[in-house]
Amino acid sequence: MPAVVTLCGSLSQVASPLGRAMHEAAYRAVGIPFTYVPFAITDLAGALVGMRALGIRGFGVSQPFKEQVIPLLDDLDPVAARIGAVNTIVNDGARLVGHNTDWIGATRALEEVRPLLGARVLLLGAGGAARAIAFGLRERGAVTLISNRDVARAERLAALTGARAIALGDAARAAADHDVVVNATSIGQAPDTGATPLPDAALRPGLVVMDIVYKPLATALLAAATARGAIAIQGGRMLLHQAAAQFELYAGRAAPLGAMDAALRAIIG
Repeated sequence: MPAVVTLCGSLSQVASPLGRAMHEAAYRAVGIPFTYVPFAITDLAGALVGMRALGIRGFGVSQPFKEQVIPLLDDLDPVAARIGAVNTIVNDGARLVGHNTDWIGATRALEEVRPLLGARVLLLGAGGAARAIAFGLRERGAVTLISNRDVARAERLAALTGARAIALGDAARAAADHDVVVNATSIGQAPDTGATPLPDAALRPGLVVMDIVYKPLATALLAAATARGAIAIQGGRMLLHQAAAQFELYAGRAAPLGAMDAALRAIIG
């Protein structure tokens, strides 16, 4: 008798192949009867009714649904509750629990390079992605400075995460006193690939620079960082690690990171 297949997937306005490629590669690597379907939806509440009724094990959640989904769930992971956004839903016996693996993806990507405990991190941006990263940095014991065009927005996020805030125009000077810079803005994203949130002169040898933009992977910021001797971390690493954390929630075992990484690279380079 064939094994019963466990269904996972994603909920977004436009279905993306990235999650499917990574998760399906992981299922094959560990030999479990799971499959993954990305769904393009307009009815979020109806999708969750279907999740309960069909016994779908897990869903990834993309914007604009990360905040909208919260009142439709039965419970929240404590960090997801503090962040105020959910990118992962786990179905435990028709009880839907919201998690956030974006912060895990960012911190694991950084911790591949250096410990975060006590690290001085300059975080550029104060939007949804920056919010998850700021809470993640707090969880890992980093000392964070948030810089944003709208400094009032940065100040609000800083107040929630025990960080400090400055205007984006002051970020270049502040970078000199920090160990890590994380670009959590969309600056440098296609089609405006020549843009960068920091001048080249703000970068130096030994500085860790992560850009969460992954279209393109080789952003102008990361190219400049590499040229000036900094340590560059591509946005694909955060994408990979957040998907690996989702796999661990769905399957209850360690993710086969190598297989997932190869699948992601096959799509985005």
